[in-house]
Amino acid sequence: MTSQPLPPKRIFPSSKVEARSAQHVPSVPQTESSSYKLAYQDTEFLLREDLRPVRFQLELLKPELLLNEANIGSTFVFYGSARIPAPDMADALIAAATNPQQEKIAERLKAKSRYYEVARELARLASKCGCDEEGKKNFVVCSGGGPSIMEAANRGAFEQGRESIGLNIVLPHEQLPNRFVTPDLSFQFHYFALRKMHFLLRARAVAVFPGGYGTFDEMFELLTLVQTGKVRPLPILLFGRDYWNRVVNFEAMVEEGVIAPHDLELIHWSEDAKEAWDYVSGFYEEHPQPVPVQRGEPE
Repeated sequence: MTSQPLPPKRIFPSSKVEARSAQHVPSVPQTESSSYKLAYQDTEFLLREDLRPVRFQLELLKPELLLNEANIGSTFVFYGSARIPAPDMADALIAAATNPQQEKIAERLKAKSRYYEVARELARLASKCGCDEEGKKNFVVCSGGGPSIMEAANRGAFEQGRESIGLNIVLPHEQLPNRFVTPDLSFQFHYFALRKMHFLLRARAVAVFPGGYGTFDEMFELLTLVQTGKVRPLPILLFGRDYWNRVVNFEAMVEEGVIAPHDLELIHWSEDAKEAWDYVSGFYEEHPQPVPVQRGEPE
């Protein structure tokens, strides 16, 4: 029996081919109108308010596809301030102060600069984790891609010779990825909601260092998601107990009845990178399979 040739995989020309062809149409009034552009090549069209749902989908889909292609199985997420200096820059911050109030703030930031090294070391430890039996990379360091604690996390992975992820956000003041983020895993977002979703889609552990509004937002959303059973339990490491207990009275929330006493157990306090990594390792030795979602009562 004569073997038959296989049919071509694609019947229609690809979007790339059509896009190239569309660039060479003759210039006439009709083809010069924006209405004639292919919809997916028409930037102004894609930026219309009506297209917001499409842009949401694109911001969800692009990092998801690229992370899948990079075999990223799980991540170790780092949250923390963009203002805490690296230890070698802390004294310069104090020297730059122009009044006693600024100097006091600079001294406090210097005291927190040690967390730069803690984040860096924790990222090194996480980056030693190998691939699973499916070839997926696990505990890949993921940060907001910016300076300070975020830089420390990406730097630790870089020094271990491993990839790391940076999830930048477009801000009124320019924010650039720190130099330690793996270029092909450096993403930029317009929507905070989609960025926060990508922080947690692959997260197997989250380290939270002292920070401001952004860190509060990310941390309390995660705690709420676990508390209400929207996200399965995972290690949530809080560094800087003195800082957090000064700016948030967790015990008072229990006393006021707005959270339950067991909700405080969602947090693991830590000050040391090795202790934190040992806790994460122990958590997954105890729970080798995904921990079931615990349905709590929404507050």
